[in-house]
Amino acid sequence: MPYRLIAMDLDDTLLTDELTVSDATRQAMNAAIAQGAHLTIATGRMFDSAQKIARQVGLNVPIITYQGSLIKNLLDEEVLYERSVPVDVAKQIYDYCRSHGLHLQSYIADKLYVSEDTDKIKGYAKQSNIPYTIEPDFGRIIANERQTKLLIIDEPAKLDALMPELKELFGSRVHLTKSKPNYLEFMHLEGTKGHALRFLASHYGIPMEETIAMGDAMNDHEMVQAAGLGVAMANAVPALKEIADFITLSNNDDGVKHVLDKFVLNA
Repeated sequence: MPYRLIAMDLDDTLLTDELTVSDATRQAMNAAIAQGAHLTIATGRMFDSAQKIARQVGLNVPIITYQGSLIKNLLDEEVLYERSVPVDVAKQIYDYCRSHGLHLQSYIADKLYVSEDTDKIKGYAKQSNIPYTIEPDFGRIIANERQTKLLIIDEPAKLDALMPELKELFGSRVHLTKSKPNYLEFMHLEGTKGHALRFLASHYGIPMEETIAMGDAMNDHEMVQAAGLGVAMANAVPALKEIADFITLSNNDDGVKHVLDKFVLNA
């Protein structure tokens, strides 16, 4: 069957370790678009960060950002799908992080906020190529603004140890996932890449059987499971490989191009 909607994670999937897209992969993407396929990205990044890359590689369709909490057009920036963390849960997450001395950052109206300037936020902002705002009265914006996403940054082992307690406290009311070993993220229960992929497929009138989803981490598992063809990168975490229909090459070896060549361009 033809695959007409292809969603790709950004970091460690479409992007190499140097945060670039190779010329070969870019050419394969352009060829797939010319053939009529809809190519999009599905990332945990905020729209402001993701759209810069999407435009560079020539995409012109809505993109999935914030782990699936926001789908927004590239051309006119119309919001097609949006979910936010319930305010009462956001307050409780903030109180938990404050009492445990954890770094928490918030995303409001596509802007990034933190309570203080630290190495954690400096490193994050450099990688994502986005600015951030220091808000001393962080508790006020948590209590009064709609949070698209909340994110904790810490050592992987520490986050893994906290995960069972956080799931018990918040798991029934928000979606928790790790986009990187040191990033723990909180979204609305319907703020997943799987929900977003289903929405976008319906938007285009494309059956889920005709979709492909590619990723490397457990924040990709909902869309890998939902897609007609779920793809894990060679560099993906073992748990994602276990549920994938196909394992492609790594992000540094044009794994996205390999999938496009095999299942879209040569189908």
